[in-house]
Amino acid sequence: MTEFVVLIPARLLSSRLPGKALADIHGKPMVVRVAEQAAKSRAARVVVATDHADIQTACEAHGVEVVMTADTHESGSTRLAEAVKILKLPQHLIVVNVQGDEPLIDPELINRTAEVLVENNVQMATAAHQIRDFDEFMNPNAVKVVLDKNRNALYFSRSPMPYPRDVMLQGEQSVPETALRHIGIYAYRAGFLQRYAEMSVSPLETAESLEQLRVLWHGFPIAVEITENAPAAGVDTPEDLARVLQVFGA
Repeated sequence: MTEFVVLIPARLLSSRLPGKALADIHGKPMVVRVAEQAAKSRAARVVVATDHADIQTACEAHGVEVVMTADTHESGSTRLAEAVKILKLPQHLIVVNVQGDEPLIDPELINRTAEVLVENNVQMATAAHQIRDFDEFMNPNAVKVVLDKNRNALYFSRSPMPYPRDVMLQGEQSVPETALRHIGIYAYRAGFLQRYAEMSVSPLETAESLEQLRVLWHGFPIAVEITENAPAAGVDTPEDLARVLQVFGA
C-alpha cells in the first residue's frame, strides 16, 4: 500500500467566513473535524499546519498534531513546504494536502489521490469529477480542468472549458461530456513541495488565482484522478456551514 501523510493547511483569515477554521461543528472546531475525517484514510500521520495560535490551541486541545508556520504564505502549498521542513519528512514521502475547510472529505479520495501519484510516476496529483449542471459549468468559483489522453492536466481555469463553441453560439445551455470540476486535493512528494516553494510565481497563477498553475507553467505534469461522484462541498460561506452542520447533526 502507498505510504503517505496528510498535511492540512489552516489559516484563520477568510474573506467570506471569518475565522472559519475554528467554526463550531457540533462541539468541535472545523479544522479538528477535517483532521478526524482525514484520519479515516490510510494516512500514517495527520498534521495541521497553521499560522495562528488559536488554531494551534484548538488542535492541541483535541489531540490533533499541529505545527506553527509563518503568516506570510501566499498558498497552502508553500505553507506545507515549510511544514515538511519542520517535521523533517523524507524527500520521497508522499504528502496529501487536504484543505482545512473540507470536513466532509471522502477518506477514500485521499487514498486514491496518493495512489494516482505513484501509479503515474509524477511529482503531483489531484482529482476531478464530471460537471453536469450548466450553472456549475459557468460558475467562476467552480474551477475546471482539461486533460490530455493520459489524464494529465493541460490547464485549470475558472472559465467554462472546454468551451462548446457551436452549441453556445446557438444560445443552448450545454455542458460538454469532457467538462470536469477540479477538486482541491493534492498529493506530492515532500521534496517536490520544497521545489514548488522555490519556483517563481507564474503569470497564469496570478491571473486565475490558482496555485496549481505554477506547476504546469514550470513544465511538471499533474496526474488527475476522476471520481464518479461529486464530493461534498467545502465550507466557504455561512450557507455552506449550515449545510455541514445538518450533515453532522443527522
